Parts: sequence; C-alpha cells; structure tokens
Amino acid sequence: MASWRNWSGSVTARPAAMATPRTLPELQSLVAGATRVRVAGSGHSFMPLCETDGLLLSLSELEGEIEVADDRSTAWVPAGWPIHRLTAALWERGLSLFNQGDIDKQAIAGAVATGTHGTGASLGSISTQAAGFSLILADGSRVVCDTENEPDLFQAQRVSLGALGVMERVKLKVLPAYRLRESVRPAPLEEILSAWPDLTARHRHVEFFVFPYADTVLLKTLDPVESGDDGPPSAWLESAALQIASDLAATFPGLAPALQRFLTSAMSPATRAAPAHRIFPSERATRFEEMEHEIPAAAGADALRAGMAEVRARRWPIIFPFEYRAVAGDDIWLSPMNAGPCVSISFHQYAKMPWREAFAGMEAVFAAAGGRPHWAKRHTLTSEDVLRLYPEAPRWGAVRKQVDPGAKFLNGHLRELFAFSL
Repeated sequence: MASWRNWSGSVTARPAAMATPRTLPELQSLVAGATRVRVAGSGHSFMPLCETDGLLLSLSELEGEIEVADDRSTAWVPAGWPIHRLTAALWERGLSLFNQGDIDKQAIAGAVATGTHGTGASLGSISTQAAGFSLILADGSRVVCDTENEPDLFQAQRVSLGALGVMERVKLKVLPAYRLRESVRPAPLEEILSAWPDLTARHRHVEFFVFPYADTVLLKTLDPVESGDDGPPSAWLESAALQIASDLAATFPGLAPALQRFLTSAMSPATRAAPAHRIFPSERATRFEEMEHEIPAAAGADALRAGMAEVRARRWPIIFPFEYRAVAGDDIWLSPMNAGPCVSISFHQYAKMPWREAFAGMEAVFAAAGGRPHWAKRHTLTSEDVLRLYPEAPRWGAVRKQVDPGAKFLNGHLRELFAFSL
C-alpha cells in the first residue's frame, strides 16, 4: 500500500491508490471511478486534510497553461501548480498576485481552499482573489462556476477544504507586475503594538516575529518600489542558527529561554528590493508544527500578550517565535476573516519537540479572544464549533450535500468538521 506524509511529518496517509493524472479526461475518469477522493498538494497542511484510505490525487502534472483575460485583470491558472511556479510564470507575462503568504511551496488549490493569506490591513486571503473555478464533481463531470454561473457553488468553493470537488483550474484576479522593498529591524514589542494602527496604515504589508521569552520583535514591512533586483538577505529566521538552537532545545528543553534570547540578539536591520514574488516567500528549512488563529483586530495585542504570558507561566520549551500579521475582512462563508479585519497570530513549535500540550493551551487563549483557527493549521474544532463560529455554515453545508450527496470528497477529519452537512 502506498504511503504519504505532510511536510512536518505529523500527518501520514495510506491511501488505497495514488494517481497523478496528466489529462483532464484521465482526471475525470479517476474521480468518477473512486469511492473516496482527496487531493494532495505539497503537504503544507498540519491538519489531516489529505488523509484518506481511498484515492489520493496529485495535480502537479495535469496539463494546462495560464490564460490571461484580454483586460489583464484576471487569469485562469492550473490549480495544481505550486505558488512559486505560478508567480514566476505570471511575472513573465507582466503580472503579479495581489498578495501571497511567506511560503510559496503550496499548490494554489490548497492555498485557496483553506483561506491561506499573507499580510496587509487592506488585503484579504488568496481566496478573495478567486473569481471563478473549474471543478470536477463526484460523478466526473466538469462545472465552471463564478458569481453569475452557479453562484452558490462559487461562494461555497472559495473556502471549501476540497470538500465539494477537485479544483482543476482557478480564475485569479491579478495586478500589473510590481516590485517590493523589504525592510526588517528589531524593535521593542510594546512600541510596535502601540504603533500597530499607524504601521498598518503606512505600509502595504507589515508583520513581526517575537519569541515568547523575549520582548524584542523583528518587524518586517513591504512596500511597492519602482526598481530592485536584490538577492535574499541574511535572516535569522531562516538561518542555520535557528536549526542549531532547535536541535539543542530538543535535547535540553530547559535551554529554550536562553536560546531565544541568543537568537533575538542576532537580529539586525536589513533591506532589499526585488520582484514581489521573490520578496514575499521565506525559506523554511527548520520543520515545525503550527497553530494559527484569526482574531478581531481590536483584540489582537491583548491576545498576544496573554499567549506569551501563558508560555512563560507554564514554562513550555517553545523555540519558535509568534508571528503577528494584519489581514482584511471578507465575505466568504467559511473564511476565518469573514467577521471583519483581523490580526493573525501564529504559534509554532519545532517538529521534533512535544507540541500538543502547548497548542491546547494556546488554542484556549486565542479562542477566548474571539479567534477562529486557520483550517490547515492545528485546531480541535468540532461540527458544533463550526456551526457556532460560522453563521453561513448551514448554507455551505447545503451546497456540499447537493453537489456530493455521497460525501466522496470527505475524509474522517472532514466528516467530524462538517457532520451537519451529511
């Protein structure tokens, strides 16, 4: 029996079959003939979204090219392409995505389906950039949906966790190609939290990283610039020092606070400018587990303080920093950002170290602040929680049941999340 595992190594699957279709008819035949289907991208989900004992598909080799609209405001793109391939191809055509996250290894389908996002107070998730979908449904038929054609299916598909069908192509809103200047600098945590409204107003993108046992952040801002073609900067978060510190903490957990202070002392200012798709991503060589909650913007600072205090009080040997970002609100039925502007707080732990106890404690802190978890990152939501947190969930569930009454695209995890739709 074939096996599959995610990037961090914490999720494994033993599907009955794995397939990498190359043509649309082959994909349709595979979906129609299977009892259960899930699709795997690059495995950057920390939840068991790709876990299945049925057919596990990869769309990495599926035929297809970018088709740019005449007005150059949208482009149909292969959903199985990783973001780095897509953004490089768009750049060659004089185009860029509106926004993206700091990992570009995910398949664009997975990023859209889970509401993955970057940072920017006026910028929503990648899902908000979707203007249409080409889906393969449970019977192998193909349907194209947008705001005018099958509008309920389109709305449900914008964040769907792959539960409605196989996303074969996606129509994305795009911009003329642009460059960004990245500036990073250390600064006191409370100074940055106090200045956060001004920072998010002045910069297209702003975020920071702060270790739970330190009070100094690494602030990162990105702003449009006319020129620049720099290479990658020296950054502590992607350095060998973080890997060494992580391995030391795994062997000697009590060293975590001192190691964090050492890494904090290595922070230094840096700038670079380059095409946007080269500035957004950061290499993540040291593997980790991650939890992330989208928290109402007004509650973000207190939620971060509470999270840091919880780590210190429990003396959890966390070696990775919190990541704090601004994200715009949206109107997507299952989007964690659909209640209004948010701050996104991510909580990481080295993959080789225990994380479940700390994540359970942090989930309680973030939930108390009104947070809703990123679908692809560690959480313990139940079907009852989904109904409580998402007023439009019944509407989404009705669409799911209509297009896939046999629940072909649900695995065990998704059945628990969306039991209300069965």
